[in-house]
Amino acid sequence: MTPRHIAVIDIGKTNAKLVLVDAADLSEIAVITRPNAVRPGPPWPHFDVEGHWGFLRAGLRDLHAAHGIDAISVTTHGACAALLDEKGNLAAPILDYEHAGPDDLAREYAAIRPPFSETGSPKLAGGLNIGAQLYWQFRQDPTLRGRTETIVTYPQFWAALLTGKVAMDVTSLGCHTDLWNPHEGTFSSLVAGLEIADKLPSVRKPWEVLGPILPAIATETGLCPGTPVHCGIHDSNASLLPYILAHDAPFSVVSSGTWVVAMSVGGTPVALNPDLDALINVTAHGTPAPSARFMGGREYDLATGGPYPDPTDDDLDAVMARQVMLLPAVVPETGPFKGQSATWIGPEPAVGTARRGAAFALYLALVTAECLRNIGHAGAVIVEGPFAGNTVYLEMLAAATGSAVFSAAGVTGTSAGAALLACDPKTVRPSQNRRIVPPAERVAQLQDYAQMWQTHLDQRSL
Repeated sequence: MTPRHIAVIDIGKTNAKLVLVDAADLSEIAVITRPNAVRPGPPWPHFDVEGHWGFLRAGLRDLHAAHGIDAISVTTHGACAALLDEKGNLAAPILDYEHAGPDDLAREYAAIRPPFSETGSPKLAGGLNIGAQLYWQFRQDPTLRGRTETIVTYPQFWAALLTGKVAMDVTSLGCHTDLWNPHEGTFSSLVAGLEIADKLPSVRKPWEVLGPILPAIATETGLCPGTPVHCGIHDSNASLLPYILAHDAPFSVVSSGTWVVAMSVGGTPVALNPDLDALINVTAHGTPAPSARFMGGREYDLATGGPYPDPTDDDLDAVMARQVMLLPAVVPETGPFKGQSATWIGPEPAVGTARRGAAFALYLALVTAECLRNIGHAGAVIVEGPFAGNTVYLEMLAAATGSAVFSAAGVTGTSAGAALLACDPKTVRPSQNRRIVPPAERVAQLQDYAQMWQTHLDQRSL
């Protein structure tokens, strides 16, 4: 039986959220947030788990008192694992995947790391590969492996706090961990190399119920003791889930946030290039999904320098007429233009101006289009998350890809997708997404701009 109200714990890289979702239409009844600040250590930069846990318990109490909560689901960013001791407590703080520490042992780790052909997981910087995290952590603290009873992926860490039950989920394991073979649907050979086979719990489907909330949680929050907690899902795959359930292939979903992740469903088969930050994600159903990503939200924060007015048509026309362009990459550690340095072509617009916002939106759309080409995109493109409200971005994406581009309904796509884990999938209907059609007179301008942007890239590489 589908619950009426679903509380979604949604831990993104930038913010931690608790979202109450109405199961009838996946609308958001209430959203509360707190920054996902990173603590400096010791022993290494780590997430403020205790702060989040207090925030979430208080939020569950307040939302239940105001609206009622019938089920709980969890979605989190990837590249994150929790090491638990025999009592279920953290054996060590949860490493921030942006910490560069694991790079120090990259050569050693490479000796046991499986090839891309096995895992679909590219070699990434810092701790973006969970396998690299674990290898480095065990070397930093020689007693940690022995103190670690269980290793869980991040959604299941929160589910374990709620239920006392441990598990892993296929979407989080399939998120460039190096630990999963998406072709076979099994753990990769790295598990033996790290000597952790006995520390890995069962792999569950995201919608499976791990158990009811613990009695202490029920007492503190006022929730019914039988409130079910679903296993949980990686956030980009949560964004993808509603479309897999309700749309016919081929199509692609662009999930935007700190990361912009493009995922192709039923597209043209291509040879993925890990050097371009292309990889294989694993859907909630356990099937491989060619994907590519870059840190678009982080780039947005860095390049725009803060809020700016919405660009007008005149602002956009001026940027394109003067061929004001930003070449990648603002965050050079990730994305299809990894290792390249950001460069302005033409007069750089001032920070805080609408023209800078317009130029950067064009940049983001062109990098997204490159990601889509690299994964064999075909069919429509559905954009969800913050960029779904950026008209300049959406219009350039439509012009650059030649595809039908849709702005997803709703604000927090990850939360809606995670809420679906507690719903009957047969009830899911295609959302009323808004198609973005650039004005006819602007399409040629956008395409000319995109071609010139590519020409500058080609000339730079000579």
